[in-house]
Amino acid sequence: MVIGGGIAGTAAALALHKAGFEVTVHEAHPDTGADIGAFLTLASNGMHALAQLDAAAPVADLGFPITGMSVIDETGARLAAIPLGEHERPLTRYRCLRRADLGAALQDEVRRRGIRIRHAARLTTVTESATGATATFADGSSASADLIVGADGLHSAVRAQLDPAATGPDYAGQRVFYGYTTAYDFTAHDFTTDELTADATPPPDAQDRITMVRGSGAALGYLVSPAGETFWFARVAGPALTAQEITGTTPRQWRDQLLPLLRPDRTPAADIVAATGDRLMATNALHLRPGNRWHSRRIVLIGDAAHAASPATGQGASMALEDAVVLAKALRDADTPGAALDSYEQHRRPRAERNLTVSAQLTASRTTEGDQAPGSTAPQARDSERPAARLDEELLQLLDWDAELPRTPRPA
Repeated sequence: MVIGGGIAGTAAALALHKAGFEVTVHEAHPDTGADIGAFLTLASNGMHALAQLDAAAPVADLGFPITGMSVIDETGARLAAIPLGEHERPLTRYRCLRRADLGAALQDEVRRRGIRIRHAARLTTVTESATGATATFADGSSASADLIVGADGLHSAVRAQLDPAATGPDYAGQRVFYGYTTAYDFTAHDFTTDELTADATPPPDAQDRITMVRGSGAALGYLVSPAGETFWFARVAGPALTAQEITGTTPRQWRDQLLPLLRPDRTPAADIVAATGDRLMATNALHLRPGNRWHSRRIVLIGDAAHAASPATGQGASMALEDAVVLAKALRDADTPGAALDSYEQHRRPRAERNLTVSAQLTASRTTEGDQAPGSTAPQARDSERPAARLDEELLQLLDWDAELPRTPRPA
């Protein structure tokens, strides 16, 4: 039984079904699930995990590919130019796509394979024994299974039942803004020769890369789709937004907050935000602390329910897809459920919590740098901002569906 019909839950259902298990997904929302309209980048490791589930092709038809990343400072000078992932292989290229589109595609694939998704099933309690677990829902119904997989995200009800002492989620120190615009013309940005050094980035109109602007007052990233639509996000240090602010602030008010932070810089960031209409939203960056409990005898957590990181590394969805593959392989190959869940955690916790730590460090550094005066010297791009151009061989072995899990988990 999978609790949660989002990215982690549908991927877990596909993986467990492929491993030969009968699976039912229980989703709290009455239709496709909650979504704030944000987009994400799905990295090569995430696409490779989907390929192990025979689900990469439907996702590759969504969004658009990304083959590189540029990092520029507040003057427009380039700090780094980095290739991203296995861009020569269509099914493992980085992709930019809307979160809702990815979720819908995975739910469609779950249904196509005959896996049941039950909507409007909001979990209230779980109980377990040596032989199984039972979930009770808000409508008074209940269901039992050999195993409950908690894939219900950052505010996981399964985590709260599994580990009442678990901390978080905590505010990571940044507000995150997302927006879309077709009104900004990159050719109009004035990149004059006296502004730029010899190593400066050219006019940022390439449609196959993400440009990260490490500005003086905010960090902003943007991508341009083949259709000419600019996808952008900004991370801004400050106190956490209240629920009333998130739901009650208008797009114009969000723009009015962002533009004074971006205008001092000589980058396209302010003009991109100014050209954005009503498709602009904001939320808080949240994360979990390392060390929470991941499983008991018959209950296990995956994805953000287990190890939600702030969005700085852009690995949340990809890590959840990795979890799904490794959990299904562990259950397929182990002699007992307990041994399988131990194996899953041993293989996944070091990598997932390293991502959590790196993302928190990037968020904290951005919070500090956000106080820099305009024109101050920007630090160089860090190693943690340099994604690997190719997938790690040990990770490929771990995800390979036809290979058994290594007996000795890799170190952190």
